[in-house]
Amino acid sequence: MKIKTMLGLLAGSLALCACTVMPAGSAGAGDSAVASAEKLRVAMVDPDQAVLSSLVAEELSYGHSGGKVDTKASFIGDLMAGNSDFVSIDITDQTAKVVGDITIIRHTLVAKTNDRGVAGNVKLHVLQVWQRQGGAWKLVARQAVRPPA
Repeated sequence: MKIKTMLGLLAGSLALCACTVMPAGSAGAGDSAVASAEKLRVAMVDPDQAVLSSLVAEELSYGHSGGKVDTKASFIGDLMAGNSDFVSIDITDQTAKVVGDITIIRHTLVAKTNDRGVAGNVKLHVLQVWQRQGGAWKLVARQAVRPPA
């Protein structure tokens, strides 16, 4: 096989890989889901029931690092009541992988909290699954785990 042919195949393979897993902000179909994930981050710090409801699927399964699993109603209800109160949320190491009408987002979340009036800090690795529903990206699943010590 000629060198040019091999280099062409390698370049094509690398381009295909870059489209499958991309850092947040890269061009591609996942950008809308990444933008929706950012809107969710903002709405978790400054809760707005209408915004949260528009971003979250009816079928939501929202897993916390402590084992609690929320539904759409309990997730939004806890944010609105201050039971889950984020003072700030910083996201790093975010990647997005598009699989058809699904975007899988992974990131590290570092947050300051004030749940039920008790100040705290949290660092978590988070998996979010977004699905395109009726032309909009909706969060259908989320799972957080604490990073290894």
